[in-house]
Amino acid sequence: METLSFLMDGFAVALTPYNLMFALFGAFVGTLIGCLPGLGPANGVAILIPLAFTLGLPPETAMILLTSVYAGAMYGGRISSILLNIPGDEPAMMTCLDGYPMVQSGRAADALAISAVASFTGGLIGTIGLIMLAPILAKNWSAPFRPSCEVGCWGLLPVFCLG
Repeated sequence: METLSFLMDGFAVALTPYNLMFALFGAFVGTLIGCLPGLGPANGVAILIPLAFTLGLPPETAMILLTSVYAGAMYGGRISSILLNIPGDEPAMMTCLDGYPMVQSGRAADALAISAVASFTGGLIGTIGLIMLAPILAKNWSAPFRPSCEVGCWGLLPVFCLG
């Protein structure tokens, strides 16, 4: 029940008109960024991080903006992949195989709609799975990791290997 109360608190913050406005703006800009071949979701978020700081957004609004940009760019990459047969990022590569032949047969709107519904469904299932499994994983997997020298050493090992 604690998870549901936290979830309701999160919805109360996320569904304010101010945050919804930034979510809509982020999804629109993310879709535009994702349509450009070569600019993926990570680039879109990196481009808009300075905007979030410049506007002086509260942390939750900035996270909503950047998450919306990421989601919009993920879908926007499908648009160039389907219509032009040019994948903008790695996840859009396989969309070229099914989407572009549909465009050539005159079913471009169907291909875009199928991609949008599939993207929404996958995101919804993943989010619900994360909500359900995160408390269980945090409780069961956090027990072996206690503050100790070994944990710190394992955390620094990749840094030393790369440096």
